[in-house]
Amino acid sequence: MSVNHDRIRQFEADLHAAFTASELQISDDSHLHAGHAGAASGGGHFTLRIVATEFQGLNQVARHRAVYAALDKHFPDAIHALIINAFAPDEITS
Repeated sequence: MSVNHDRIRQFEADLHAAFTASELQISDDSHLHAGHAGAASGGGHFTLRIVATEFQGLNQVARHRAVYAALDKHFPDAIHALIINAFAPDEITS
C-alpha cells in the first residue's frame, strides 16, 4: 500500500467523523505535480468530492472551511493542496 493510499484512508475516517456523507471520493493527484515544491516536501495533492447534509444552506466558503477544519491535522504534512467539491444532497441530480 502506498503512503498516499494510507493517507486517503485517514482522510476518509476524519471526514466520516465530521460529516454524514452520502458520497465521499478522494483522488490522489500527486503524480500530476511531480517536481512541484509541495511534492518535494512530502505533502500530496488531492481532489475531494463530498455530498453531506451538513452543507445544506452553507455557501462554498463555509463548506470549504468545514472540510479544512475536519482535515486540519493533515495540513501541511500530508496535504499540500486540496481541491474541494462539496455539495448538499439536494444539489445532486441523478
